[in-house]
Amino acid sequence: MTGKVIRYVVLSLSALVVVFPIFWTMSTSFKTDVQIFAIPPILFPLHPTGSRYAQLWTYGLLSYLRNSLIVAIATAVVSIVVGTLAAYSLARFKLPGKWTARVSFWILSTRMFPPIVTVIPLFQLMRFLGLVDTRLGLVIAYTAFNSPFVVWMMRGFFVEVPKDLEEVAMVDGCSRMHAFWSVSVPLVVPGIIATAIFTVILSWQEFLFALILTQTSHSSTLPILVSSQITQYQILWGQMGASGTITMVPVLVFAFSVQRFLVRGMSFGAIKG
Repeated sequence: MTGKVIRYVVLSLSALVVVFPIFWTMSTSFKTDVQIFAIPPILFPLHPTGSRYAQLWTYGLLSYLRNSLIVAIATAVVSIVVGTLAAYSLARFKLPGKWTARVSFWILSTRMFPPIVTVIPLFQLMRFLGLVDTRLGLVIAYTAFNSPFVVWMMRGFFVEVPKDLEEVAMVDGCSRMHAFWSVSVPLVVPGIIATAIFTVILSWQEFLFALILTQTSHSSTLPILVSSQITQYQILWGQMGASGTITMVPVLVFAFSVQRFLVRGMSFGAIKG
């Protein structure tokens, strides 16, 4: 009984640590400047105001939101297509010697070093291609860094699919590619959905590349809007709370909406019949 109480207390404290920053950000977005700097702190705004959101609208909020949606969805689609094909190849075909393991490790190694080390060459490449301050440049950069994650996620799903099913399809006259699309892909759809969800979230919240590769609201995403509330002379806490709320809410709604697909995808292959 004591152990159960301790577990509930630990879980409650953990939930509080996770939820409180989200609550405080949302609460701050509706406070006046006096309430934001009040001592002791005010948890709930006494007279909620929506002026912060109105101010963000004048900053071009709709443009930032549109850019985030386009970049996140396009990155997820391209990463899933490229990563799924690469993952299938690693799961089904063996290179001579130890090259399969080496290629797999090389793909994984791109996730081991901090992205900051690639900023200068990436910016130079994008400037050479004329893709600085474009949504296409962001999609290319995000796809390059999300694809290894997709490959390693999808490779595990394809390994769980029996090869016999594809071989039967090829005996019936299907080509390798036809067997891949008609047999393997439908079986790993839960995994594809789960991987796509993670990819969308990673692209939605990415800040570093968006900061380096974009310059105007024409292509900047919501994380840039949040950071722009830190000015040379002050921090606009109210506007930052509003922009942070607008950045968080779509992800939270999206995560809760697709939760069942995420759980199903992450548990795919965990139990073998």
